[in-house]
Amino acid sequence: MSLVLNREQLSDYLTKVFPQVERDFVIDSLNENSITMRLMVEDRHLRPGGTVSGPSMFGLADVSVYAMILALKGRQSLAVTTGCSMDFMRKPDGANDMIARCSLLKLGRTLAVGDVLMFSEGSDKPVARATMTYSLPPEGSAAAAFG
Repeated sequence: MSLVLNREQLSDYLTKVFPQVERDFVIDSLNENSITMRLMVEDRHLRPGGTVSGPSMFGLADVSVYAMILALKGRQSLAVTTGCSMDFMRKPDGANDMIARCSLLKLGRTLAVGDVLMFSEGSDKPVARATMTYSLPPEGSAAAAFG
């Protein structure tokens, strides 16, 4: 499946529909098979002990899958997360950004499933893995056209 939105268009759209997290996430790379996103780690993302918090890593995984869906399906701001499974494997380094590598395992008419591996920048050892499921609005519905 080819991209409907390129990196710049996708970034602009995410800023439009979620301006509250504009400073948090950056798209490092995008192609028809995967997206690499970055969480710009700040003190507010850390938990005691100087490690990146679980909710911050969930946010990175969630936005990565959402962005990959948008890149392939187009502007569908009402696609919603319906399931998540996360495994935390290592302590992330709170002094470095978090990097997420996401690919979609399924992209159907009403359901998408994505796999995300997360790393501390500079390390090749994953700190967490997430599988995210999204419900997509039916084509032709008002929800699908929103955004």
